[in-house]
Amino acid sequence: MYEICPETPADEPEVEALYDLCFAPGRTALSSYRLRDGVPKVADLCLVLRADGILLAAIRFWPVRVADQPVLLLGPIAVHPTAQGEGLGGLLMRDSLARARTLGWARVLLVGDAPYYSRFGFARLDDVIMPPPTNPDRVLGLELRPGAWVDVAGPVTRETMPDANRISRSTNALPPCVTVGHPQEDTDAHQSATGASADQ
Repeated sequence: MYEICPETPADEPEVEALYDLCFAPGRTALSSYRLRDGVPKVADLCLVLRADGILLAAIRFWPVRVADQPVLLLGPIAVHPTAQGEGLGGLLMRDSLARARTLGWARVLLVGDAPYYSRFGFARLDDVIMPPPTNPDRVLGLELRPGAWVDVAGPVTRETMPDANRISRSTNALPPCVTVGHPQEDTDAHQSATGASADQ
């Protein structure tokens, strides 16, 4: 069994160590990190996945803007090398996107491999421009509400509204932690969440 919980300040050192393990040492030099500098994470959607207390995977989200519309920037997402190919990235993706929909977010953006992320409904965004040197083929979007990406185009910019990560906070309480069994799908051993990670 696995437990998915919101990331807490106590988790941060472990999560950062996991990202350092899974990504190149220069990960913070990526253009997506310039959109995050000084901007609070969307705390309700930053999740960790553990088994027997051991951190196996983590996902984070940040608020950004496209055409002055609020957008969730997904990433980084990482799965520990010893657990890659077991579908844990898929568990985190589905849980976090369901939480985002409950909170009232309309659209999600990431930079990643289309063959992996298309299984979650992501598709290329031809008219959304990430800061260079991002490969346009890797700029992908998902609608959490039908038509949410229609006519939303242009450069991705930093969120400047301090409370933007509290979009449409509904009265529906999010579950703080959920316990899930071993995933029965998305166990493609040839392509894991880290192998096709957002931000890479």
